[in-house]
Amino acid sequence: MEATGENDMLQNPHFYLKQYFGYDSFKKGQEELVNGILQGRDVLGVMPTGAGKSLCYQLPAVMSDGVTLVISPLISLMKDQVDALNQIGIPTVYINSTLSAHDLNQRFREIAERKYKMVYVAPERLDSERFVRLVQELNIPLVAVDEAHCVSQWGHDFRPSYLQIKHLIRRIEPRPVIAAFTATATDKVKHDIVRHLSLRDPLRVTTGYARENLAFSVIKGADKRKFLAEYIRGQAENCGIVYASTRKEVEDCHRYLTRLGIKAGRYHAGLSDDERKHGQERFLYDEIKVMVATNAFGMGIDKSNVRYVIHYNLPKNIESYYQEAGRAGRDGEPGECILLFAPQDIQTHKFLIEQSESDDEHKQIEYANLRDMVDYCHTTDCLQRYIVRYFGEREGQACGICGNCTDEREMTDITLEAQQIFSCIVRMRQRFGITMTAKVLRGANDSKVKQFGFDRLPTYGVMNRYKEKDIVNLLNVLAADGYLRLSDGQYPVVSLTLRSKAVLEGKERVYHRMFKVRDAVAADGITGSEALFEQLRELRKKFAVREKVPPFTIFHDATLREMCVQLPQTGDDLLAVKGVGRTKYEKYGEAFLECIRSFVSSRTEKEPVEREQTELNEEQRERGVQRQEQLRLKDRQQLKAQHGLQKTNEAGQNNETPSHLLSLDMFNKGLGIDEIAEVRGMSMTTIQEHLVRCGLQGADLDWDRLIPAHQEKMILAAIREVGAGKLKPIKEVLPDEIDYFTIKAVIAKHML
Repeated sequence: MEATGENDMLQNPHFYLKQYFGYDSFKKGQEELVNGILQGRDVLGVMPTGAGKSLCYQLPAVMSDGVTLVISPLISLMKDQVDALNQIGIPTVYINSTLSAHDLNQRFREIAERKYKMVYVAPERLDSERFVRLVQELNIPLVAVDEAHCVSQWGHDFRPSYLQIKHLIRRIEPRPVIAAFTATATDKVKHDIVRHLSLRDPLRVTTGYARENLAFSVIKGADKRKFLAEYIRGQAENCGIVYASTRKEVEDCHRYLTRLGIKAGRYHAGLSDDERKHGQERFLYDEIKVMVATNAFGMGIDKSNVRYVIHYNLPKNIESYYQEAGRAGRDGEPGECILLFAPQDIQTHKFLIEQSESDDEHKQIEYANLRDMVDYCHTTDCLQRYIVRYFGEREGQACGICGNCTDEREMTDITLEAQQIFSCIVRMRQRFGITMTAKVLRGANDSKVKQFGFDRLPTYGVMNRYKEKDIVNLLNVLAADGYLRLSDGQYPVVSLTLRSKAVLEGKERVYHRMFKVRDAVAADGITGSEALFEQLRELRKKFAVREKVPPFTIFHDATLREMCVQLPQTGDDLLAVKGVGRTKYEKYGEAFLECIRSFVSSRTEKEPVEREQTELNEEQRERGVQRQEQLRLKDRQQLKAQHGLQKTNEAGQNNETPSHLLSLDMFNKGLGIDEIAEVRGMSMTTIQEHLVRCGLQGADLDWDRLIPAHQEKMILAAIREVGAGKLKPIKEVLPDEIDYFTIKAVIAKHML
């Protein structure tokens, strides 16, 4: 592969790194990969999100003759990266399904005319004979494969279209260099990447999986909605993503946040293309700070200033979780990754695995992956270290900032409880699961416990001072910490490990620390002057609006913050700021310098004004909250008047409309059960009974708003097992999160 220039400077990657990308030095692993590609070697780069994978193939593309082909499944990322590359003077274009026939034909002509250095293409296009013929006419020195884990059936995002890549490469003469990149890959996935892409003795670079700027935490037992509201309010100036597992969860969370006055977007497959695109662009352009979405959102969203990622539900595996959580702090500044854990999520994933069309072998893999995810939620080890060890890194220090590392509670000696648990498992012959074991330890009056004669064991009821769910949690903790082993499958069996035998023999003691809900605190990664930072952001936004590109393609937040620290006064000063290259300086440099100079010269006089403005903003915000509350109160009063429900008028009146039908009317108008109860001055239980009664009478009732789909299926399965005669037996075989009302609603819906 020949460099485009002939002198030493133009053959030096560092020259292009500064000239185009504005950096003085490479990040870890980048230079090794860039040099490997320039020397004509295939490469496999495994680098965490934010480590700079894209630069590893973009820089060699600039230095090489011909057109570099970049294969990526992420349509949103294509547009963002193409915009950013064109911004810094690297002519680039993309080919994917979003283009009209006219635009597609025009781009094909321009590619054939060699107008571009790089072409991004979706893998689905590789089946197009027209595209293959075009590629064969070009000089292709490099094919870069992004998200390379998609080629492996054992990866978390397998895409059959990726298997076509090696067939395309065989039709390109001479054979180009192949560069494969991914953020997460186990050893098996790495093997598949090399095999399915036909990499030839590739240079392998794994920079490590740890994200030192991210603080991970698992929140258990919290009111999810309350936590969400309080945390996001505390992060009002920061951008964040809330991931939910289903469309319904996304809609519910989005509706809840908007009712609280929080400007949030939503993103899921049930929305139209225009709705998804509009919401995504508002988030990218910082018009909204929060996006509530399924995991489809964010795949390739190159937004650098996401400060937090909250998982409202349990992800299905570690790979998915780490990629999604890794969308926080891409700029290297502090970010927070929070997982809100509820045992119900485990049952939901198991149900989905069983309903899938995968073969038994793949289902076992999915169960094993889910088990690793559950262990992550229960481990007492450093959360960051747990993740990097999952990907094969055996060494590593505790991160010092995750929820486990910063938990200041003293460890409690639970050796006695552990011995009781291990003894019980042995006496149950290591043939049953966690739930049954917990019932025996709790001393539950359960028919299956008695059927197997476990009520006659010495360990029956030995932990009756604990709630059953607390015993289940403790069993999961012991499994996560290596004292217990759980088999794979829908109904995992619990057994002892060598470590637990040492505890039974008195050779090892067991300690446990109860988890606490951490306060939602904003990351304080902003350095320099906050006032100047906001001014620079506003200036950046003006350029972004004018050029119709996301703000971060002008400068990343990290670059603006460094400007706030260094306060550059000359062109050379600004070029010394990380992220300011020659091309961007020529476009925007003077405007940003003028903004900084103006701030420096007047900041002494402006400080009192800023304080006054801050107080004014807080006063306006307070008035806005009061006004919003007044409007909500007015709406409720109108509803009361409309339904004849004013408390002052109820005495002595005889409403003709039955009370339960009034509740139904309000429910059908979109009010939640809690809101109806508040408006009517009744308990939520009464309103629930009203709605079930209406359903039994054949009224038009939106059952989907009352009954979560996954709970309905589990309840019906339980009814088939124990019958519908009494509620308590049904409740006993279901997870604790499914309440009596939902059971009654399912029975009413199906008239069982």
